[in-house]
Amino acid sequence: MKTARLDASAYQAAERLLRHNRGGLVLGDRISPQWIDGGARFWYAVDASGGRRFVLVDPEASTREPAFDHGRLATALAAASGQDVDAAALPFGAIAPTGEAVEFDAFGAHWRCSLDGYACEKAAGGPPGDPIEVPSPDRKSVAFRRGHDIWTRSLEDGRERALTSDGDVDHDYGAGPDFFMYSSMLKKLGLPHAPPAVSWSPDSRRVLTHRTVQRGVRQTHLVESMPDDGGAPRLLTLRQPFPGDDRLPLAELVVLDLAEGTVVPARTEAAAMPVMSPIFMKWAWWAEDGSAVYYLNRSRDMRTLRLHRLDPGTGEVTTVLTETGDTRVEPSQQPAQRPMVRVLSGGKELLWYSQRDGWGHLYLYDAHSGEPLGQVTSGRWAVQEILHVDEARRMVYFVASGLVAADPYRRSVCRIGLDGSGFARVTGDDLDHVVIVPDSGGYFIDSASVTDSPPLTTVRGWDGRVVVELERADITRLTATGWTPPERFRVKAADGRTDIYGVLYRPHGFDPDRRYPVVDHPYPGPQANRVSPSFDPGFFGPDAEATAALGFVVMAVDGRGTPGRSKEFHDASYRRLADAGGLADHVAALEQLAATRPWMDLDRVGIFGHSGGGFAAVRAMLDFPDVFKVGVSEAGTHDNRYYTLGWGETYDGPYDEETYARASNVDIAGRLEGKLLLVHGGLDENVSPHLTLRLVDRLIAAGKDFEMLVVPGAEHMFFGYESYVARRRWDFLVRHLM
Repeated sequence: MKTARLDASAYQAAERLLRHNRGGLVLGDRISPQWIDGGARFWYAVDASGGRRFVLVDPEASTREPAFDHGRLATALAAASGQDVDAAALPFGAIAPTGEAVEFDAFGAHWRCSLDGYACEKAAGGPPGDPIEVPSPDRKSVAFRRGHDIWTRSLEDGRERALTSDGDVDHDYGAGPDFFMYSSMLKKLGLPHAPPAVSWSPDSRRVLTHRTVQRGVRQTHLVESMPDDGGAPRLLTLRQPFPGDDRLPLAELVVLDLAEGTVVPARTEAAAMPVMSPIFMKWAWWAEDGSAVYYLNRSRDMRTLRLHRLDPGTGEVTTVLTETGDTRVEPSQQPAQRPMVRVLSGGKELLWYSQRDGWGHLYLYDAHSGEPLGQVTSGRWAVQEILHVDEARRMVYFVASGLVAADPYRRSVCRIGLDGSGFARVTGDDLDHVVIVPDSGGYFIDSASVTDSPPLTTVRGWDGRVVVELERADITRLTATGWTPPERFRVKAADGRTDIYGVLYRPHGFDPDRRYPVVDHPYPGPQANRVSPSFDPGFFGPDAEATAALGFVVMAVDGRGTPGRSKEFHDASYRRLADAGGLADHVAALEQLAATRPWMDLDRVGIFGHSGGGFAAVRAMLDFPDVFKVGVSEAGTHDNRYYTLGWGETYDGPYDEETYARASNVDIAGRLEGKLLLVHGGLDENVSPHLTLRLVDRLIAAGKDFEMLVVPGAEHMFFGYESYVARRRWDFLVRHLM
């Protein structure tokens, strides 16, 4: 067979496919609806071949039309402002349609353009919202942080007032843990910190937040080698607990009453906050009528989950429901998802998600007594998201996976009665469905696709009928790079019984008579999937697509221990972080795929990954040196004994030396045989560079050769350095595998 030959243009194609460039290659593949009148209508902006367009949709009337005449508005704005205005690239990103006019911010002013005569004039209106302020539902006030306290400002007269006054560095109102609240990436974006963790009551009279207690939490340190002022290196100190530490960040919930000027603390113990604010995670929320706050709290061993009710007037806390289990008890399969908990019937009933029968299903409870009223859903499939509860019809609409025989990860929209009767699939096809629902719940926006078929986005009624078509994705620019759709595959895991799924990316200009080096691109979870069942490649997919452009076959697979399926499948990772998302399954997949694809050269196999994937890349080389000959590890979590408590204790359980030592690449560094490149950001607050340096120290002690790149100003995601890091990764793989 012939050997692949790399052309310099391959690097250009790979660069275009990187995450920060790829968005311009696919047009109309996703929309971000901006609701009008509580969701009765909405507008969105979309990039098309002729430029960016603003679209107005009225689902009740089944209409989709331009929000305005882009050419006439551009001409009118240019005349009024004295600036050049391109109709295909209007100088604003948001609009406020009023029916007779459209308002927007451009050129440092607020404008109103009538839609009858297309005359633009400056109008009263504030500047665009500050990203670190949180507006009230009535849009009359904003909440923000000043120092360590919460303040409000009236948008009507500009008056400011402090809602708290006793905040300090160890008792920080509305703050998340340090690595998130004060990250280097936010500072690069010009933000001093993240927005405050606050939630306004529906009537805009109260604010839910928490006092973040971090006294005594372990301090870790980074060195800012090149400060912006050009001075001497600066020490950055963060509080980040390690597994087994006594102290971790705590959230003391409080309700701030604007009318009364009172601070009402929750009369209960503070909630553990190992990773992120419960308000940011949607683990705390207001009842629809503002009469109560509901919040979830989980024990430190992750095996007990409780739902509490907080009286915002008195601070009294009652426990609504408690569930315990032998391993993690979770309100959803992935932490990034909104918890699947809904309080119904004005606080009388509770819809609750549980994996107690081995699958993720919904259960109905009496919210006063905590007594079960019945299991709502059941079967060898999993509820993934609650979309809407029609209380009048006693019907719940939800997204479920496992109902499509061809692929257990594909998501379908379904409905069922709260009594467990009348189950039906609302979307009857075998596509993967990504759904957005307005607060009004009158309809849903549906993006339907699969790995090799671009999305069609429509508005649908809850009976499944298409109300109006919105967008058909245009991938002309993507295919012009040489990209071809990845192949979705199913193979057996290393146990020889369990089906596992992944995708295989072919090299650009693929020739079946050639032999190609193979690269595995893992992300081991266990909190997220590596592979998406939809056309969207997911967060990590563009890196795999770019690598395939260089002439590699690239594999990505979700092994045992990753989420999205049964409780047993996910629990394969519990107290087994050392398996890195089933690396033995990756080896089994490579062997099975190559058995029927002679163009895959298993004598030239590499691996690369980021964060948990960086850990997995090194682990693969240490555990399977005969398979993985070359590896690139970026921001790797190489020793979970010294990484954040919130990761280790969630997935490896309560700290014990033996279990956590098994998940250390450092302790087995002497096994390294292949070619390894280690990359880390010098200002990585999430995965501290000391985790890579610990590995480096052991590799040196063992006399092992390796390469290392430290990017001094980079945080965890290498923001601003993505292209450089990617090129170094590509060079290393090309040099050692081609």
